[in-house]
Amino acid sequence: MRQLPQPARDSLTLAPVLHALGDPVRLELVRRASANPESTCAALADGLEVPMSTLTNHWRIMREAGVISMTVDGRHRRIRIRADDLCDRFPGLLDPVLRLAAAESPDDAPR
Repeated sequence: MRQLPQPARDSLTLAPVLHALGDPVRLELVRRASANPESTCAALADGLEVPMSTLTNHWRIMREAGVISMTVDGRHRRIRIRADDLCDRFPGLLDPVLRLAAAESPDDAPR
């Protein structure tokens, strides 16, 4: 498996991370990835009525911000939240965001 480029832990900055988490679709994808570690892009996006090209852009934004890591596994891309890196750089940021995102009703999820 090959890991796609991502910023180093020490180079993570708050503005790109907040931008990545600030979009409702990306926030839902992060919530799903947190609940299903090492899942594929396709599995996490299942049920979202978002074009594939838009999803690809969302994944890129989150990866380049340092919110997720993406590993190529054959024809699939596996996603993992970079929770340790985010908690190290921005203590107390990720847990409340994920908790509030999970508290939202599935009917409120972006489509």
